[in-house]
Order: sequence, then structure tokens, then C-alpha cells
Amino acid sequence: MHIERICLLYLSPTGGTERIGRAVAEALGRGLDLPVEAVPFTTPKDREEERRFGPRDLLVMASPVYAGRLPNKLMPEYKAKIFGEGTAAVPICVFGNRSPDEALRELVLLLEGNGFQIAAGAAFPGRHAFSDQVGAGRPDEADLAQIQDFAARTAQKLSGEVLPPLEMDRSEIGPYYIPLKEDMSPAKFLKAKPLTDGAKCLHCGLCARSCPVGSIDGETMEAAGLCIKCQACVRRCPVHAKYFEDPDFLSHVAMLEQNYARRAEAQILI
Repeated sequence: MHIERICLLYLSPTGGTERIGRAVAEALGRGLDLPVEAVPFTTPKDREEERRFGPRDLLVMASPVYAGRLPNKLMPEYKAKIFGEGTAAVPICVFGNRSPDEALRELVLLLEGNGFQIAAGAAFPGRHAFSDQVGAGRPDEADLAQIQDFAARTAQKLSGEVLPPLEMDRSEIGPYYIPLKEDMSPAKFLKAKPLTDGAKCLHCGLCARSCPVGSIDGETMEAAGLCIKCQACVRRCPVHAKYFEDPDFLSHVAMLEQNYARRAEAQILI
């Protein structure tokens, strides 16, 4: 294939998906001797316009994994606003050291349905948005070496005249993962929202600007609408004024810390 441009499109509320997406795209850029154009798709403003890619583009699409799938409240915008014209694509999913479950297959099928040819795909582990103890230090040197190898193999595949179809299970996507509490019963925190420590809050508005679903009021700094638990407001607050206290959510975090501190491995499709 004759590739003239590499574009990294990423949804990354806390920065981890962007970091891994950039590592993949830049490694591909070195392999194909092309620069990388990075396009955020994280905030409502980022997602206002359709993103269309042509036959000489290479799209690296990086998405976080939520409950073993693509983010269910944002996936409709993936479908409605990202289109290719026989465009080569490399879907990348980033999961919080538990499991990618069905997310990578789901992203492959979504992109294929929107006009892309899949060159390769991968799900890489990163630090979990909920806890610094789950996936601590990921991606590390070993991860980055694996990303470099993945990119080199993908660049080699893209150097051919015709891109062969990706061999992958294309059966129906499975259900979302059910979060569990410490006692391994279901953790029910769909209605949980971040709270604000008024003694710390600077009213800088960074949390409101960072919210991927635009749910934080820019004057009160309170979450007035839907919360997808992405932790953007918690992670990006410069004075640590945002926090969760929902008991099921906290019990789920404790369960993750107890059971998923082990080193998770990447899922690779080439």
C-alpha cells in the first residue's frame, strides 16, 4: 500500500491511552518514514466534527477499555464520526491491567464497518484509571519494546501492494464485564459521581474542560450529568479536590488492587 500520512486519533481521558497510542504511531512513523499527525477525540469539542480518512492515510485509532468493551456512551460517536475509504487502520485498545476482553475485536469490527482495512491491532496494558497500584509503571521498557516490535511487523505488512485481510474471530461480541466488590458480588456504582472538596477546589475549571461527556458545571465544578467513571476530573485536578466515596465503587477498586496487581500481557493481532 502507498501510505502518505499517519494519523493518530485517540480518546484518552487520563492520558494513558494517548501515551500508548503515540508510542505505536511514532514507531510506525519510524518504520514507514512518515510523520505522525495526532488528533484528540476526547472532549465534546474534539468530537464535534466528522473525521474522514482517504486511501493513502494510515489511521491509528486508540481507545480505552471500559468494562471489557469500548466505552458504551462514546462508541456511538466512533460509529457516527470516523470514516475511511479503504483506509488502512491499526486499532489500539488500552486496558487497566485486568483484561481487554472483547474491546479489540469490537474496535476492529467497528472500523471495518466504517470503511477501513485493518492492518493489525493490539490491546496493551496500562495503569488503571482507578488505582495507581493496578498496572503501576505500565507501559514499562518491556512494553515499549513490544510496541516497537508490533509496529515493525505492521509496517512490513503495510509495505506490500495489497493488504491481506486480518485473521480474527468475527463472531458476535460478548457482554460487558460486571465489576465486582471485594466479596466478589456485583459492584453497582452506575450512578456514582465525583465529589468536590470545597476547601481545596481552586475553581480553575480544568475538571469541566477535561470531562469527556461535558457533565461538570464550569461554575460550580459539580458533576451535573452523566458520569462514565473515567477519572479525568480526579486525575487532572491540580489540588486533588475531586474524589469518589461511593462504597461499591471503592470496594471494586479494592478488589482490583487485591486481584490484578499481577503483570497483564498484551493481545496482538497481525
